[in-house]
Amino acid sequence: MAGKGKKKNFHNPKYYTNRELSWILFNKRVLEEARDKDHPLFERLKFLSITSSNLDEFFMIRVASLKDMVSVKYDKPDIAGLTPAEQLSRLSEETHAFVGAQYNTYQRSLLPLLEKNGLHIVQRHEQLTEKQAYFADRFFKENVYPVLTPMAVDSSRPFPLIRNKTLNIGAIVTKKGKKKEYEFATVQVPGVLNRIVELPDEGDGIRRVILLEEIIEKNIDRLFLNYNIVCAHPFRIMRNADLSIEEDDASDLLKEIEKQVKKRQWGHAIRLEVESGADERLLSILKKELDIKENAIYRILGPLDLTFLMEMYGLDGFDHLKAKPHVPAMAPEFDGETGIFDVIKKGDVLLHHPYQSFAPVVAFIERAAKDPDVLAIKQTLYRVSGNSPIIAALAEAAENGKQVSVLVELKARFDEENNIVWAKKLEQAGCHVIYGLVGLKTHCKITLVVRREEEGIVRYVHLGTGNYNDATAKLYTDLGLFTCREEIGEDATAVFNMLSGYSEPLAWNRLSLAPLWLKDKFLDLIRREKEHALMGREALIIAKINSLCDPDIISALYEASSAGVKIRLIVRGICSLKVGIPGVSENIEVRSVIGDFLEHARIFYFKNHEMPEVYLGSADWMPRNLERRVEILFPVEKEELRARIFKILECQLNDTVRSHILMPDGTYEKVDGRGKVRLDCQETCAREAARMERIRKDTARTRVFVPETKYDDR
Repeated sequence: MAGKGKKKNFHNPKYYTNRELSWILFNKRVLEEARDKDHPLFERLKFLSITSSNLDEFFMIRVASLKDMVSVKYDKPDIAGLTPAEQLSRLSEETHAFVGAQYNTYQRSLLPLLEKNGLHIVQRHEQLTEKQAYFADRFFKENVYPVLTPMAVDSSRPFPLIRNKTLNIGAIVTKKGKKKEYEFATVQVPGVLNRIVELPDEGDGIRRVILLEEIIEKNIDRLFLNYNIVCAHPFRIMRNADLSIEEDDASDLLKEIEKQVKKRQWGHAIRLEVESGADERLLSILKKELDIKENAIYRILGPLDLTFLMEMYGLDGFDHLKAKPHVPAMAPEFDGETGIFDVIKKGDVLLHHPYQSFAPVVAFIERAAKDPDVLAIKQTLYRVSGNSPIIAALAEAAENGKQVSVLVELKARFDEENNIVWAKKLEQAGCHVIYGLVGLKTHCKITLVVRREEEGIVRYVHLGTGNYNDATAKLYTDLGLFTCREEIGEDATAVFNMLSGYSEPLAWNRLSLAPLWLKDKFLDLIRREKEHALMGREALIIAKINSLCDPDIISALYEASSAGVKIRLIVRGICSLKVGIPGVSENIEVRSVIGDFLEHARIFYFKNHEMPEVYLGSADWMPRNLERRVEILFPVEKEELRARIFKILECQLNDTVRSHILMPDGTYEKVDGRGKVRLDCQETCAREAARMERIRKDTARTRVFVPETKYDDR
């Protein structure tokens, strides 16, 4: 058996993949879905749009962080042995190649298919017919011109502050009638207007659209009447958006975060996108004024910012080119007649979103807000929707005199402004609002409802792997558990006491929390499986997570693998673990599932010598989750629910449609479905949820309409 003899150093950097380079591989997998001919055309547009928004966030946070490290001469290597400077060098090469692949996909694959299906994108305003040009000019005059703010740069007007992620048109201009002196001018393409403008019908059955920036560029001379336009080109910058919050020194965390969020628009520029072939004089000005190096310039062969494809996805008349809309099923436990607290009292209830409706979670809070027997509601909120029914219910509960405590995590990245608004609204309604904890993000998903009943106080708890967000619950795959088990209720109370009053219990019943004990819990569970293997027993670990880059967890998995533990991992995004290393990871397999829904659930299965344990949680196997966040891991103890979860894991592990397999050379290959039964794990989960709902409806129909077979003796 591997692992005997000389003890291996499982922290050896050559056993690890850099997390940033692994993330690039993840975005490549998403791009592969945009190239997959088996997907409907508009779904492919959506995947390409997602790769663009993913890359934006990656630059604003991860690349920006590395640049900060380099600027302060921080040169400590990461787990893969790369310094920040080395990482930046590798990433520059990878991201330039990736952007080339994005636009290759757009120009060579998707545009011709759009043409074939009756949708033509006019790429340059010079290609407009006379009739279309007249429409574009009129559209500009009536709809666009009043919104624009053209800005010239001269001795009295300094170079303007270009906002993060905005699309702009830069121009080189010369004053009319004066000596030929080149000056810079710019105008922002307004985000308040649709970027896609539909052109008049030509009567040939083809729909034609043009992008807003092309209409503005065509009419740019109207914005600078006293100038001659030498050249005009779209450009876009990305700024450092990684907030730097000194929480220990902040007397008011809410005000400090409000202040930092405003600064995000003006962070240091870290990437410049310009259209390919842009005038070098214009580029020279932008490089100088934005302090951008050559390797941070991306010359784009096509329209800048491919997220406009999500707007295109919303065009009417192309439903036949999209996937059939998914309608979540109702979990069979919720029959519409039995009260939600009575349902939970019958036994633990597991919900699988988005295959099953998120409505019971919303109803849980709404019912608690109105129920006169409910005394208190406590909840953590990390990300919520723009018009959240949960927020409205919590506010109503407070107005109804209930004790409502809500932890709103103000530091939830890119949701800070949204969460500040909700926090203020909840405070105004009379809720007790906690703004997270100093130095930690509260990422756990937990709700506690305290209810007075005949037998005494009963605590109802909801625990989840995903956010209390009714919008993303339709797009992200997550699991949630309703329970009123006394031991979990006690733990839930302890969680909120800890969050609001720094009161830690002496011991926990069922829940495990980060950053205090969760990492040790995982290491113990992995170690236990290793001990089973060393005793000759069959040992198995299955984990479904979003990211894996914690060196201690990976080292423990390597050690378990070398002892003979079979380890099957479903890792959607970053994976710093390598497979197939002799004597180290030969017993480990890794797959990534990329589908119509974003895989978000965290599931952990440990065989434990025929006494399997199943856990759900909010934490990935990353240092930030295990060491710098408040996270919760909770067991699933009802045998029937454990079996359901194992079936979900098996379904993903046997998928032949959505899965990409990590290879020993660090690349991913999509599962070769030839000769195999087609198994789409997301389709299968949707069918299973629909089947469970049908059984409930059939049972209800039988109960209502079948007469009792009882006759008298006549």
